[in-house]
Amino acid sequence: MNDTPSNAVRPKLAVDGAGRAIAFYTATLGATEVVRYAAGDRIVFAEVDVLGTRLTLKDADEHDPAPGPGRPGPILDVVTDAPDALAAAMVAAGAETVFAVQDQPYGARGGRVRDPFGVQWLLQTPVTLGPEELGMTGD
Repeated sequence: MNDTPSNAVRPKLAVDGAGRAIAFYTATLGATEVVRYAAGDRIVFAEVDVLGTRLTLKDADEHDPAPGPGRPGPILDVVTDAPDALAAAMVAAGAETVFAVQDQPYGARGGRVRDPFGVQWLLQTPVTLGPEELGMTGD
């Protein structure tokens, strides 16, 4: 049995309350917990499958602090056909809107929320316009 995820480079989240974060991601994003290792009451490593991508996470500690004032959290870019529904579910469960889901000038529909653990989620449909169509260049 090969249980290796297709994403060999995985985001690792250090949060206050990794167990609560796993429950939040399960409830709002349909995540599935793959594995969890704890030392006492602290999660030292967990892996979850979120929308077909594996994330790892742990309880924050002195080596890996949680997001907070002066320590912004990571931004995870999620390509989905249902950004409105995902954003609504996350906000209903305690996330805050960074910017509302709306049609974007590059052809996607998207917005951003910050979950209760400081992680930002950019939720958007696939980008449909290229830089050339927007009058931008790679120079």
